[in-house]
Amino acid sequence: MEIMDGRVATIHYTLTDDDGIVIDKSAPDAPLSYLHGAGNIVPGLEQALTGKQPGDTLTAEVPPELAYGPRHEQLVQQVARAAFPEGADISPGMQFEAHGDRGPLVVMVTEVGEAEVTIDGNHPLAGRTLHFAVEVAGVREPTADELSHGHVHGPGGAHD
Repeated sequence: MEIMDGRVATIHYTLTDDDGIVIDKSAPDAPLSYLHGAGNIVPGLEQALTGKQPGDTLTAEVPPELAYGPRHEQLVQQVARAAFPEGADISPGMQFEAHGDRGPLVVMVTEVGEAEVTIDGNHPLAGRTLHFAVEVAGVREPTADELSHGHVHGPGGAHD
């Protein structure tokens, strides 16, 4: 059975950056399962997997436009430290939900000064080319619940 829209694909993957540094990978005993065509993984990887079958291996170089998009410098802002709760332990790498012009946005603290905190609303992988090494472990028909919810249920699901 091949990967196509509306089917559940199960993959082992390793994601690296341009320098070959591993950013993420599936655990050997816990491959990722996702509903193909439902937007559960980045579009460039989904395109590369279309038509593949269990046992197939591939590498995919996914440009920012088909991954997490370009970086937008206007999403990097300095916020007065006074805007945070008094006594809050704020440190680089922390994430929280902010409310912007277009609704809620997850932002990451990138720098903490005495008077200001720098936050970044870009996805951490925005603007980066992603390099995937993938092995297709399985392909199956989804359950009715998975189809109606638009994601895989259970262990390894893209939205557990």
